[in-house]
Amino acid sequence: MSAAKANNNRDTYKATAITLIVFGILYLVDKLVHFSAIGLPWVMNKDNFLLYTAVIFLLFKHDKSVGLVLIGLWLILNFGLITALLGTMSAYLLPLALLALGAILYWLSLIHISEPTRQAEISYAVFCLKKKKT
Repeated sequence: MSAAKANNNRDTYKATAITLIVFGILYLVDKLVHFSAIGLPWVMNKDNFLLYTAVIFLLFKHDKSVGLVLIGLWLILNFGLITALLGTMSAYLLPLALLALGAILYWLSLIHISEPTRQAEISYAVFCLKKKKT
């Protein structure tokens, strides 16, 4: 396994672990305090857990593609809420959001981050041939 893949897996495990810890804390606090009783019913809304996961993956994972896809899914799934908040712009919001998300993902695909590579090993015969030329 390459070093980049190992680091990506480590980032994924870390982001997943932090997500599970945050969910556990939220459920525990909700059992003790009841968010709805203190005027925060949206905290335990199941749709927001996707957003929480997206934010955690954006913060703790070097490869931001998973977090961006999760935020895109959250935006699409909560389109009604967003359009209600924005009012008259609702007819243009979905096309603009899709265009913006597509542009961001395309821009991210253009960024090429290469890992450091070492020169390939050469055989002893090739080494001797190179040595004779110099």
